[in-house]
Amino acid sequence: MSTVSSATSFARTTLRPPAPLTDFTRLKWADTFTRELPGDPELPEAPYSVLERQSSDDKESVPVPEALLRASRQVRGALWSWAVPESHEAPRLAGVSSSGARLLGLDSHAFWRDATTAAEAWSGNLRLPGSNSWAANYGGHQFGVWAGQLGDGRAMSLGEVLHNSQRWEIQLKGAGRTPYARFADGYAVRRSSIREYLAAEHLHALGIPTARSLALVFTDRVVEREQPERGAVLSRLAPSWVRFGSFELPASRGDLELTRQLADYVVHHHFAEFADADSVYMRLLERVCNLTARMVARWQAAGFCHGVMNTDNMSILGLTIDYGPFAFLDAYDPAFICNHSDPAGRYAFDEQPRVALWNLMRLAAPLAALVDGAAEPGPKTVRMITDALNQFGPEFRREYLQVMRRRFGLFADHRDDDLEAVIQPYLDLLQEAKTDYIFAMRTLCSVPETLGNHDKLTALAARLAERSLNVACRDTSEWQHRMCNYLESVYTPRLQAQSIAPAELATRMKQENPTFVLRNWVAQDVIERAERGDVAWIDKVLDLLTTHAFDDHAPSGMEDAEKYAGPVPEWGEVSDMTT
Repeated sequence: MSTVSSATSFARTTLRPPAPLTDFTRLKWADTFTRELPGDPELPEAPYSVLERQSSDDKESVPVPEALLRASRQVRGALWSWAVPESHEAPRLAGVSSSGARLLGLDSHAFWRDATTAAEAWSGNLRLPGSNSWAANYGGHQFGVWAGQLGDGRAMSLGEVLHNSQRWEIQLKGAGRTPYARFADGYAVRRSSIREYLAAEHLHALGIPTARSLALVFTDRVVEREQPERGAVLSRLAPSWVRFGSFELPASRGDLELTRQLADYVVHHHFAEFADADSVYMRLLERVCNLTARMVARWQAAGFCHGVMNTDNMSILGLTIDYGPFAFLDAYDPAFICNHSDPAGRYAFDEQPRVALWNLMRLAAPLAALVDGAAEPGPKTVRMITDALNQFGPEFRREYLQVMRRRFGLFADHRDDDLEAVIQPYLDLLQEAKTDYIFAMRTLCSVPETLGNHDKLTALAARLAERSLNVACRDTSEWQHRMCNYLESVYTPRLQAQSIAPAELATRMKQENPTFVLRNWVAQDVIERAERGDVAWIDKVLDLLTTHAFDDHAPSGMEDAEKYAGPVPEWGEVSDMTT
């Protein structure tokens, strides 16, 4: 019997009209998730399939109760539910990532040539030809506590597209309620959407594994948050949006068969190289441990704080997903907390590796159950789990050291004590003075061409002091003297031991240490400019943070952005940018 009230049994759902075939809507769908994995038994047929076969003259709605699509409910025995975007008032195209569009074989210029249709299509107001959207069902541990069923409450996958042998699952975030919305409204606001739109592409440019952005659409919908705000819909891309929590939920319900189907699907489509291996589920755990370790290592090297590392926000592919209250470090403070909802600091910057491992332990439980067919793993499986999880630490250290060596310019002469003797002493000095981390790493690029000159190194130490918050270090010579001593006695000799020409070394280092980074205050400046009507600034900053992130200066015509490489303004302290 249906779990939805019979009072809604005769309701109809209005569907979205089709978008015209254009250069930005003509996609080759290759959906596997909904074809190969069990879906919501309450909605066995895609709404648009119902529309196509119904004999009535009504070509806009179907006899599917809207409550099935919008009302929160528990969905069992399924990994997804069909979903239909809601209609949004006055959508306007606000941004298109050219590199994101290329992933699908699209041209960003085509969006702008018909911006009105693009906004209607990529807000969900029009249905992309051939797409059948769905919302994923998953659970998760939030702040260390099991939260039960969560799922895509405001994100809908439009489908999967194959281009250049790469699969991309397209999502609309903020498109409306789904059965997994719980107490939320299913919408997104402009400020958080701008942040995620910029962040995903920026992290990719920095070499950090991440989901990608496609298009940003503003709407006139009034969204109730702490105060009323205007809405937005973000289209985003990933090879898969499967999360740790996708495995946790069916396992928590004792549904090992559904858990196994998901694991087999992930291995078949994303890790086919060991699909026929013995202990395939432990191989899957090992691979996810390694991918996650590398991702978090790159976060730490870049000074990136995710802010909400719940297991439902952890990608099975080791990608950065679900950008909420994220932030890049301003002052170097390992205990930095970017999420105002995390007063205990569970997801503080220096806790991220530990939390990632804790999350992997949660993933290990359902995968172990697949090996033994029981909730409690046997001794052999426990040993395999332990071996897999024990790979995280060494892989994290290896990746972190590799990235930091490049950032420090240690390209040719690697030594076992590089981390302890060269890298960590510099970070300790930055932590003591609360020095601007991004600026401090870029400043290292100036060291090679000083040729060890004491006066020039003293000047660099003074510049670092100027960008420090600790007054005792900034306004006295003692810290500057120790910094100069480090640069002169420890760091410069290591650079010179490589026999790389100073100019070449400086150039290579600049390609590892960005000048322009999406700090919170930079994002807020973009948001405020967009609110004042300068929406075009969003894509200009996107170009700055991707194409020009490692340049010495902002490109011609963007002189206003030069300040983004400068000191943090007084108003630029981290603020809560969630939802």
